[in-house]
Amino acid sequence: MYDIFIFLLQRVDWRNDRGQATTEYALVLLAAALVGLLVIAWATTGGGAAAISALFDRVIQSVTDRV
Repeated sequence: MYDIFIFLLQRVDWRNDRGQATTEYALVLLAAALVGLLVIAWATTGGGAAAISALFDRVIQSVTDRV
């Protein structure tokens, strides 16, 4: 088993950056999805819904006061 591992390590071209941008792009998308899910979870449970509702009401009230 150790010999196979060493053989595979020797065959890898560690200087080749091919595919790195794709990997970084995928990780950024995963991080953005995680943040989105956390925001949705916060907004739908606990005080998140009330906070968003209060913010929306204040914005609408501010707009209607100026018109």
